[in-house]
Amino acid sequence: MNKLDKSQIISLLPHREPMLLIDELYDIKKLSSATAVVNVKKDSFFVQGHFPDNPVMPGVLIVESFGQAAAALTAHGLDRSTYENKLVFLMGVEKARFRNPVIPDCKLLLKIAAIRSHGRVWKYKGEAFVDEKKMADAVWSATIVDKK
Repeated sequence: MNKLDKSQIISLLPHREPMLLIDELYDIKKLSSATAVVNVKKDSFFVQGHFPDNPVMPGVLIVESFGQAAAALTAHGLDRSTYENKLVFLMGVEKARFRNPVIPDCKLLLKIAAIRSHGRVWKYKGEAFVDEKKMADAVWSATIVDKK
């Protein structure tokens, strides 16, 4: 399967609305890379307060979207028993650059790649685009932990 829709992403991640930010994952290369879609809408939960007259997707939510896309990529590539009853937690953001504001009513594409893994710790990099214009990029690490 080279594409996951929102219902399939829900089966992999613990996130739920309104915090489930990614709508689709495609061009999946097992445990290596993928592209995620975030449909940034005028009625997205953050628009009302950030900023009402000039809405912008907060940078922290772009980083969260990167993390969700990486978690979905990883869970999709692992045997279900490996991630069942587990959570993926963000450990650190080494670099994050916000180059252009992400304005609602756009499709934000996140091109992510796993750089390396060592046991339960994974390192990723990603770039975010709207209409082929780079909006942000980041390098981050995450770990897989037991739910309890």
